[in-house]
Amino acid sequence: MDIKEIQNLIKFVAKSGASEVKLEMDDVKITIKTGADDKGDSTTYVQQIPVSQPVAQAIPAAAPTAPAAPAAPAAEPASDDSKYITVKSPIIGTFYRKPSPDKPVFVEVGSTIGEGDVLCVIEAMKLFNEIESEVSGKIVKILVDDSSPVEFDQPLFLVDPS
Repeated sequence: MDIKEIQNLIKFVAKSGASEVKLEMDDVKITIKTGADDKGDSTTYVQQIPVSQPVAQAIPAAAPTAPAAPAAPAAEPASDDSKYITVKSPIIGTFYRKPSPDKPVFVEVGSTIGEGDVLCVIEAMKLFNEIESEVSGKIVKILVDDSSPVEFDQPLFLVDPS
């Protein structure tokens, strides 16, 4: 609302004979009081209300995932990923490869893992959840960047069980 519109509103209220008018819009709150008793000045209060704009966060979209090996029996014979086991995120949160910034990563490509080994942590609501391996094998590929948001059931690692 610009100053010209506010001035026109004041004139309109003064002519109407109303003693007080309050107008609230998205980002403006106006109260106009006219001195009905003393027929003198009119007082105008204009208050800007800060409106927080939605913050657009650049969240990388989950990469299209290939179906799990049992669901795709020889549909893509050229794909080497079919022999690997996919470790997926059990929760929504932020993926971290290290227990803390000054510590080494849990696993690297080529690391041999066993059942129960911690692969990463996922932070959800200020709680750091250790994600343990349910299979033994060798890490072939890490599918998520450190400090990235992850969705439920999003692939995190490819493990070669042989």
